[in-house]
Amino acid sequence: MSILLNKDSRIIVQGITGREGGFHTQQMIAYGSNVVGGVTPGKGGEWAHGVPVYDTVREAVKQAEANATVIFVPPALAAEAILEALDAKIGLIVCITEGIPVRDMMRVYAKLQQSSSRLVGPNCPGLLTPGIGKMGIMPGYIATPGRVGVVSKSGTLTYEVVNALTEAGMGQSTCVGIGGDPVIGTTFVDVLEMFENDPETEMIAMLGEIGGRAEIDAAEYIAKHMTKPVAAFIAGRSAPPNTRMGHAGAIVDGNEGSAEQKIEALRAAGVRVADNPEQIPALLANK
Repeated sequence: MSILLNKDSRIIVQGITGREGGFHTQQMIAYGSNVVGGVTPGKGGEWAHGVPVYDTVREAVKQAEANATVIFVPPALAAEAILEALDAKIGLIVCITEGIPVRDMMRVYAKLQQSSSRLVGPNCPGLLTPGIGKMGIMPGYIATPGRVGVVSKSGTLTYEVVNALTEAGMGQSTCVGIGGDPVIGTTFVDVLEMFENDPETEMIAMLGEIGGRAEIDAAEYIAKHMTKPVAAFIAGRSAPPNTRMGHAGAIVDGNEGSAEQKIEALRAAGVRVADNPEQIPALLANK
């Protein structure tokens, strides 16, 4: 069993005829992902990378029975792409796009709350279920099937820790990049709950960063509900206050959202916190 992405996922790519969408479609197909089509308005009836292209998501759902979509659409149009997927009742929506205006995402978030769909992202690397498939830009060759669930705000941190786990002989059940924007569809708590309920996930690696309180909420959830061991790393310990670092949500206001605050909360919840990402496998192995 895996969370979110599995053998029943029928994936379309919104923006399949663009440069990024086209490249990563090929990578997803090469990894074994079940990509059944793509969407680019005005190019319906064409083929791209061996799959049909549709004008709309609704048409892709009807013709290709799509139930999952990954979005490679420029920032100005990405919110509309998410809304189109929601209107078509796509169950799993992964948005890779970085730089979507917060105002646009607030509109998406309001509609998302009234739907039964799951949005991962935006500004994220997507999902990877080793040995089954991927949606997004995670490099599949560094992963191997196993029992460690990985959830992260950062794409590069995800890759670093997944590679370290693989080299330590610790495979992964599912790897989830939730994104580092202020408004996202899926939180640490959401993914932790899924991993807690997944019988094939035995332990979790959580990778956070400065800014916001998502890791604080995660610590509170872990303390109250998690029975599986969690090891974590928080990036940004040396970041100066009131300065955005990398992701749009990575800004510390006073002590609010600081690495120290988050590390303290996680340790109080029983989480082993690493000083650097490469320590994660050893911390999990010692649980």
